[in-house]
Amino acid sequence: MSLQRTIRDLHRRRGRERRGLALAEGIRLVEEALAAHVAIQGAAVAPALETTPRGAELKRRLAEAGVPLEAVTDAELVSLADTEHPQGVVAVVSPPAWKLDQIVVDPRAVVVVLDGVQDPGNVGAVCRTALAFGAAGVIALPGTADLWNPKALRGSMGALFRLPALHLEVEELADWTARHRVAVWATGSEGRPVSGAPVPGALALVLGNEGAGITPALAVRAAETVSIPLRGGVESLNVAVAAGILLHEVTRDR
Repeated sequence: MSLQRTIRDLHRRRGRERRGLALAEGIRLVEEALAAHVAIQGAAVAPALETTPRGAELKRRLAEAGVPLEAVTDAELVSLADTEHPQGVVAVVSPPAWKLDQIVVDPRAVVVVLDGVQDPGNVGAVCRTALAFGAAGVIALPGTADLWNPKALRGSMGALFRLPALHLEVEELADWTARHRVAVWATGSEGRPVSGAPVPGALALVLGNEGAGITPALAVRAAETVSIPLRGGVESLNVAVAAGILLHEVTRDR
């Protein structure tokens, strides 16, 4: 199958799951894939890529790495890209096949759990934040957007190439946290202020859907529910913003 047909197929979750491939679009993300030594199966490149020194250098590096390059017109690249104003490159990558045992559990470990976070941009932003605060990994539960959705991957700014991140069922998460003695903290508006909650050893911090909150079957397993105090008139924060505040609080003394 041609590279262009493969790229079109990878815009669908089913295509990504069947092929075990994903899309890296734009100069920064393809640079991150190279830096993380992610296998790049091929890249569609348009003349727009070489209009900047950085883009031209990226094309040279791709060729030097032996990545098959397919020249397309700028208009063709727009039809292949997920964004309105692509930067001249869309690459097909083999994303890391993270396993649960790659999440290193020690007394300082914090794992971010996404429960029904549906917006892929938010998922990617949370993963970027998790990497920035030294989280051990990210676990996505059912109802959460595909971690390798093109928008999630862009939102992560390459964090998903470096941070163990995988999809699990709720029961699999419960078994893993029990076996490794990882405390589960839910997040919710009625919880204890996170700034005053003593952090245990290894911690799984669960972020839920902004509207529906955390799945009841998971909430009952939580040892603690924590919240971010807000001024009156504001019901909630964007989940990625909340993740940054919560991670700052639970990691700052570790």
